[in-house]
Amino acid sequence: MQRVRWGILSTAKIGTQKVIPGLQRSELCEVLAIASRNRDTAAESATDLAIPRAYGSYEALLTDPDIDAVYIPLPNHLHVPWSIRAIEAGKHVLCEKPIGLSSVEGEQLLAAAAEHPHLKVMEAFMYRHHPQWQKAKQLVDDGEIGVLRAIQATFSYFNVDPANIRNDADIGGGGLMDIGCYCISLARFLFVGEPQKVCGILEHDPNFKTDCLASAILDFGTGLASFVCSTQLVPYQRVNVLGTEARVEIEIPFNAPPDRPCRIWHEKNGETVEIEFPICDQYTIQGDLFASSILNDSPVPTPLADAVANMRVIEAIKTSASSRRWV
Repeated sequence: MQRVRWGILSTAKIGTQKVIPGLQRSELCEVLAIASRNRDTAAESATDLAIPRAYGSYEALLTDPDIDAVYIPLPNHLHVPWSIRAIEAGKHVLCEKPIGLSSVEGEQLLAAAAEHPHLKVMEAFMYRHHPQWQKAKQLVDDGEIGVLRAIQATFSYFNVDPANIRNDADIGGGGLMDIGCYCISLARFLFVGEPQKVCGILEHDPNFKTDCLASAILDFGTGLASFVCSTQLVPYQRVNVLGTEARVEIEIPFNAPPDRPCRIWHEKNGETVEIEFPICDQYTIQGDLFASSILNDSPVPTPLADAVANMRVIEAIKTSASSRRWV
């Protein structure tokens, strides 16, 4: 069986703890190399994860002719620059969310990708591919909740480590960019469109200058989506999808565990049905889908333009918060 050979740019935890193990479970993927700015760090991760090759620079990995695709879990400000460099090196690119620091950066990546149409480029929003989200969307699309009218999402964790990149405003830190992007993405995913206007409130940490508590309302014309996200609240995540006749609740919407079943609830006509999904790894599914697109030369499941559209909503929420008006 033909497999896509991967190189990993960075030894970031999201890669070493989640994405790489997920890719290694895939029948369509082979993790061939990992790179760090420090070769010893790369070599240590390579040993721990049984990756054959380790590089002491990102440039070195990109020159490896055996690498077909790269996964980029670098800090947000490096997403677009290194994605473009990878494309120019002839590699397919799976880049972590958010796609960049701005929609302008996203457009630059779109333009670079358009110049190499044979290469696949996608933002790594893994949650959409999990069976629980595919089922939730099916229930909405099939009218099993009536007309979709409202979505409520919460996503939070507690992190006050000054050395953590999520608390560095200069490189794209903050809760809205890190986890609020999920709440925006899922609303656009289910409403199948873009919000007509948004209203946002952001509270910033006095020391980090990053948003540590954010709330927003997205008006899609036919309904509303609202969310709260925070980097300084008790860890929690939940999504409720409400229609005119029923609702769907997703217990672990974003960090779906790879070692136990997930479940959602469909409440209709006074009865609640629990839908349980077999154990699966959403990072493996993401890898399978992206690899299939490469091997079959078919469209990626989520086009790059979707990533740019998500960034535009993030920017609108920031503008709304600073201007204290709907945007």
